[in-house]
Amino acid sequence: MSDTGTLRLPWAVSVEPPGSPDAMALLRDYYTEVADRYFALHEGRRSTPEEIDEGVAAYPAGDLAPPDGLLLVARHGAVVAGCAGVRLLDARTAELKQMYVRTAQRGSGGASTLLTAAERAAVRMGAERIRLDTRLDLVEAIALYRRHGFVEIDPYHQDRYAEIFFEKRLE
Repeated sequence: MSDTGTLRLPWAVSVEPPGSPDAMALLRDYYTEVADRYFALHEGRRSTPEEIDEGVAAYPAGDLAPPDGLLLVARHGAVVAGCAGVRLLDARTAELKQMYVRTAQRGSGGASTLLTAAERAAVRMGAERIRLDTRLDLVEAIALYRRHGFVEIDPYHQDRYAEIFFEKRLE
């Protein structure tokens, strides 16, 4: 129970195929949120369904499939609530992709649970470090990564949406 006397639901994280219905719904929700925030900031509007379809199609789910990648799906109680992808960039470097927790479950520990699970998955894949990129307007994500020991690094790839890069050594 929490301090207020309400039952605290557990978080559970499992590997799922990127093409599963739950995974596809989460990845679509993820892309919708980041696209809407981008368009609101830069164009004063929300994304269109067509833009979301194009964006989802541009994210190759095959990068998050074994043997060089995986998709973690988090459930809060019985509710599908978040995801995080991990893929190998090389034999010793993993990359975190599509880290997302649905709005209704935010603030309940899901992001930290997912990030810890992603780091452990990267270690099992042989990685000694994990990298990521994000946008400067995703301030909540930046704060999460810094709280978990990620440090800012120089860019390791070119992408118009990648504005800040992080890395963490794994144990």
